[in-house]
Amino acid sequence: MKVLAYDLETSPLITYSWGLWNQNIGIGQIEEPTRVLCFAARWYGEPKSKVMFYSEHHNTRAEMIDAAWNLIDEADAVLHFNGKSFDTKHLNREFVQAGMAPPSPVKEIDLLSAVRKVFRFPSNKLQYVSQALGIGEKAKHEGFDLWLKCMAGEEAAWSRMRRYNEQDVHLLIDLYNRILPWIPGLPNLNLYNGGLGVCPRLGCGQPTLQKRGVRTTGIGTYQRYQCTSCGGWSTDGKALDRSEIRGVA
Repeated sequence: MKVLAYDLETSPLITYSWGLWNQNIGIGQIEEPTRVLCFAARWYGEPKSKVMFYSEHHNTRAEMIDAAWNLIDEADAVLHFNGKSFDTKHLNREFVQAGMAPPSPVKEIDLLSAVRKVFRFPSNKLQYVSQALGIGEKAKHEGFDLWLKCMAGEEAAWSRMRRYNEQDVHLLIDLYNRILPWIPGLPNLNLYNGGLGVCPRLGCGQPTLQKRGVRTTGIGTYQRYQCTSCGGWSTDGKALDRSEIRGVA
């Protein structure tokens, strides 16, 4: 199963405004719409040295967008942080504006959604959660000025942007590995490896499942397992028994 971890950076929306606070910006005030400036990506399971980086500075925009499309088209799943609301939609806009058809469908593993659903950290930002779990931290930079310098074509600024973008991808994979047994709704590895009965969690896949009680639903009872390697829980897809009567109490 091929899983692509990726993160992208976009340009700010450049607009005209009558003030600084509580502004309602109309479409006629847009001077320059947002665009994808760059993205970093790494295949899950590959070393950090294999991280990929594309940008409108180091490549042409067409090359950058083509690379993103091809990588996603090749993947079975993508790993991101707030990607469902941000990264995926920005890339989809770039694809349709370039006249491309959609890449092949992928399973999206959004770690922000998982962190919000399962935990209660003071902040759900990647920086805070990564530091709280002792994984690491985002690459430091000067803030918004970095984006302005990159848009102006400053070589040194682009070097810092690349380091920042790539570090986010490394943090993303490290965070995934750290919270692996807690993440709900992961792709089932047994659907990709021929149903060998290993732990179905991507990143584990060990034959170390122990029976731990049953899960009962409105239509049947299913064997429940816990993996002694990663600690994750899973349920057999085949019912031990099924209810003959279905109804609502």
